[in-house]
Amino acid sequence: MDEAARRAFIARETALLGVPHVPEVRLHLAHEAIALWQKTEDELAEMGLPPPFWAFAWAGGQALARYILDHPETVRGQRVLDFASGSGLVGIAAARAGAMHVLCADIDAFAMSAIALNAKANGVVVEPVGRDVIGEAGDWDAILAGDILYEQGLAARVIAWLEAEQARGVAVLIGDPGRSYMPREKLTALATYEVPVVGALEDNEVKKTSVWKLA
Repeated sequence: MDEAARRAFIARETALLGVPHVPEVRLHLAHEAIALWQKTEDELAEMGLPPPFWAFAWAGGQALARYILDHPETVRGQRVLDFASGSGLVGIAAARAGAMHVLCADIDAFAMSAIALNAKANGVVVEPVGRDVIGEAGDWDAILAGDILYEQGLAARVIAWLEAEQARGVAVLIGDPGRSYMPREKLTALATYEVPVVGALEDNEVKKTSVWKLA
């Protein structure tokens, strides 16, 4: 599926809506969560494409975006990487908060298309990057990572990389509601929010979610 087809799919299956915990940002979000999830899996499974994580504002991303907008000095004038960007919510928040340059990295081609559409809808400029950046020592000052600790193997890889990046002077912030593989002993909470989420995809309609720094 080419870029035009991906954008057409996104336009057809989503609506441009305010994010519940970050209403100043609008995203192309799923009309019906389960319907889109099933539709995407049914239509695209044979192509080996991942589920539409890009069509939802997950708890960690919402908390991290809220924190960045409430504390713009965190990213102002900096080169920022929004890791596992999905919809681009956190990267868009960073751009609005005054980041000098924002990379939105995700391995899903649909996420790349969604990020471009969402950035345009919010009047900001970000750079979508469609590759796995884990392990890279890139030209960035800060890494923002939301909802990346839901799978054991991925969580271990990501935390090891983020620790290495922090060791070389990169600021690291993580948004997470306390998912299964979050290494609490390595993290310190900076802020905690009650975040509205899609109940059909989570275990509740409100998730207590924190923004964390590496200890």
